[in-house]
Amino acid sequence: RFSIILNGEIYNYRELRRDLESGGRRFRTGSDTEVLLNAYAEWGIDCLQRLNGMFAFAIWDDSDKELLLVRDRAGIKPLYYALAGLGLAFASEIKAILATKLVAPEIDLEALNQCLTFLWPVPPHTLFKGISQLLPGHLLRVRDGVTTVEQWWDLDYSAEESGGNGSDWAELVLETLDRVTKLEMVADVPLGAFLSGGVDSSLLVALMSRHSKQKISTYTTGISAGDLSFDIIPDDVKWSRRVAELLPVDYHETILTPDVADLLPKLVWHQEAPIIDMAIPTYLISEQARRTQTVMLSGMGGDEVFAGYPRQMAMHIARVTDLVPTAVRRPLMRTIERVLPGGGSSRLTAPMRNAKKFARSASADFEGRYLGYGTYFTNAMKQGLYSADLGPSMGGFDAYRYHRDHLAHARDWSPLNRLLYLDFKTFMPALNMDTTDKQAMAVNLEVRTPYLNKEIVELSQRIPAGLKLAGLKRKYVLKLAAESLLPREVIWRRKAGFGAPIRSWLRGPLRPLIDDLLSPDRVRRRGLFQAEAVGRVISDFESGREDFSLHLFQLLTLEMWFELFID
Repeated sequence: RFSIILNGEIYNYRELRRDLESGGRRFRTGSDTEVLLNAYAEWGIDCLQRLNGMFAFAIWDDSDKELLLVRDRAGIKPLYYALAGLGLAFASEIKAILATKLVAPEIDLEALNQCLTFLWPVPPHTLFKGISQLLPGHLLRVRDGVTTVEQWWDLDYSAEESGGNGSDWAELVLETLDRVTKLEMVADVPLGAFLSGGVDSSLLVALMSRHSKQKISTYTTGISAGDLSFDIIPDDVKWSRRVAELLPVDYHETILTPDVADLLPKLVWHQEAPIIDMAIPTYLISEQARRTQTVMLSGMGGDEVFAGYPRQMAMHIARVTDLVPTAVRRPLMRTIERVLPGGGSSRLTAPMRNAKKFARSASADFEGRYLGYGTYFTNAMKQGLYSADLGPSMGGFDAYRYHRDHLAHARDWSPLNRLLYLDFKTFMPALNMDTTDKQAMAVNLEVRTPYLNKEIVELSQRIPAGLKLAGLKRKYVLKLAAESLLPREVIWRRKAGFGAPIRSWLRGPLRPLIDDLLSPDRVRRRGLFQAEAVGRVISDFESGREDFSLHLFQLLTLEMWFELFID
């Protein structure tokens, strides 16, 4: 009666199998796929609440003639679909849907507007017209020719507790993370871990070492000294080496020196969208790890669950500016934004860029302030960028509408939990998880994320917000939890992002690509943007007037996307 396709892993499948066997069900294999199919046959849609894993799956009920598509809580595994004239096409990759010829490759203009704003399309949109993402924690049902989409799981920060001290919560966090790490290490193939030297990955490796009889293979990427001179983040390699000295690991390190001009089209092909800088090290480190490993554990999700991003801190600090009268604050912030340099090649690039973003957004209300921190091309910049033919139709799109819906849903929660909810619904699945899964799976490497395990996410809903962001200390309760396993210098060090030296590469090996793909003639033929406006983005970046590196990289890889998928 039932047939299934599963992409992903059901971590608690052994426990579910025991429950099903006690009820009389018998199994022919040892796979989690067979357990999931029997769980659905036994419990129906209620089986979803029992699942602990990362998954996208389809179940066909041949008796009721019903198709069910389901995506995991955090959106770790992708799932796309298109409603076409002959029915429904669905897949883990957009390329598979395009291959059916049921949908023609055409750009979704609202998604383009979102991409320029955030660097990624906001779910359920993709950059392809007529092809949607199934949202995390949602299911799609097709029966009697009718298609419906509904939510089967959601974050709920109304469970936030006010009692308990930091030590008690830290102990519970460590106990839970230890348990889920052991659970996610179950594999019948070689298994390793990505190690950045930050608290998330370092703590994960320390816990993995507890449960492994052999050294954990770890993989780290670094940035060359020359490229670092233009970059805005500190290099993590020295911290990864420090952790590797402390823990019993088989340490592997790669310094990024790719032929980036040849590599980019490949990454855009796998991403099926313009890429961000983290796609490059993700692909390269996955390619290296795949030589010896099949499954990797990653610290992805720790920032979204425990509040680790600078913009969350900026929101905390910005409340001080609210003490200044609006009539004074707004012109003051506009002046600061205008006079501060935004680019260059000094170590001040990062604080100057962030200070300009802070000044641009600090005078807005709570929602506008946070959305401003995540904005790259502002509405005014986009209107100046669009061609005369495109501009009028693009003016009707609101890039922030889904964000505002999420914030409205979370209106009764603490300010920090509202931000965590928004990032969990948008930024995390649409950017971090999407990039990680696609670039790792491009080399047939499976990546598991214990910080997004069902048990950790449910625990995080209960932890008081003041223990996630405590004063100026981000991920406070997680760092407290790590103190029993890692030295303080590793735990409490300055956070570094996971990216590539885009600023350096745009001035070096990618400069000929800019001249080619973003030339005035090419831009005019494409018809989306004004050639003069694109030229100003290039010149402002090269002169150091503005740090438009990610803006420029977006325009460059967008043109690659057009060549690969539309042309």
